[in-house]
Amino acid sequence: MQTNLVKEFANTTEGQEAEAILRACVHCGFCTATCPTYQELNDERDGPRGRIYLMKQFLEGNEVTERTRTHLDRCLTCRSCETTCPSGVQYGRLVDITRGLVDQKLERPRRERLIRWALRTIVPRQALFTPLLALGQLFRPMLPAALRGKVPPRQTTRPWPAARHERVVIALAGCVQSAATPNTNAAAARVLDRLGISLIEASEAGCCGAINYHLSAHDDGLDDMRRNIDAWWPMIEGGAEAIVMTASGCGAMVQDYGHLLRDDPDYAHKAARISALTRDLGEFLLQEDLSTLRPAGEPGKVAVHCPCTLQHAMKQNGVTEQVLRKVGIDLAETRDRHLCCGSAGTYSILQPEMSQRLLGNKLKALTIDNPDRIVTANIGCQLHLGSKADRPVQHWIELLDR
Repeated sequence: MQTNLVKEFANTTEGQEAEAILRACVHCGFCTATCPTYQELNDERDGPRGRIYLMKQFLEGNEVTERTRTHLDRCLTCRSCETTCPSGVQYGRLVDITRGLVDQKLERPRRERLIRWALRTIVPRQALFTPLLALGQLFRPMLPAALRGKVPPRQTTRPWPAARHERVVIALAGCVQSAATPNTNAAAARVLDRLGISLIEASEAGCCGAINYHLSAHDDGLDDMRRNIDAWWPMIEGGAEAIVMTASGCGAMVQDYGHLLRDDPDYAHKAARISALTRDLGEFLLQEDLSTLRPAGEPGKVAVHCPCTLQHAMKQNGVTEQVLRKVGIDLAETRDRHLCCGSAGTYSILQPEMSQRLLGNKLKALTIDNPDRIVTANIGCQLHLGSKADRPVQHWIELLDR
């Protein structure tokens, strides 16, 4: 693709990166076949190829409008198009860069600014999010049905094992998972303990940075990343062998730390090291002897939901299924596994209509074989699927902790 960026963007690091991504696109349109919003709306501007043209026009100096931003906002950033693209177009980076620049040029309506501010202020901060969630759980039976579905039932947690092994790996508590599904990391810790590995969290670490960064608050997102690096670095120097991610959305973000902080003289080296050490939990377990992990009891037939961040960003498609098959769990047939469930971080709040359409499609695709339960590898997907599913939805590691 030929480009002619205006000097305002052409002379910046982000602009040069965007231009390189644009030039890799050959207009083939393969991406439209795997784009969830294009499949629903059949509008070229709501598919990756059309959005790339819109972003190119903006970066080349054309006036940006609310209609343009609407099409960019409707993108889930699921990155299914990246898996399909024969030219290796880094669409996710392009849309992050352009959304940030568009928001600098075109102020959002007050209501949108308020919602986005609330998401960025409350969700990443455990001190705010955890008590608000607890309050919602307390009054959950009295909430309207639409709101009640967004508040997960309170989990009864079991204790973590003591850190007693020479082998140590790091877990990220995160901002939502530690409050909404605290059993996820606890179950992972107990499973790894049985394998002779201690899983530990750094209390100073928090949100991975995705909430801020994907809502165009790039500087705040980078600060979140630096805080986590500072929290983890003493553990890395102390011999921790990996950062094991139980939420693929966070895993995808942390694996990008090295790239996003590459120009920071104080953090570039550390960020690259952190990204290199980051592993999905399933990827990590596949390297271990799983013969002792046969689950007690019978979980029944299990449908596996592979989050977009796991298959398209972390490139670990099929890993969860491999782990579950190794321990003897019966997997159900599913279809359209490449299509997003509609969670996509804050998308389910900011784009509720499209999110619900995609959720309905995904639940049909996951239940064609009448499974007894649905498992996934990402907290956002788990909560989103669980809000409408007619059977249990949980993190897959909980099956191995039975």
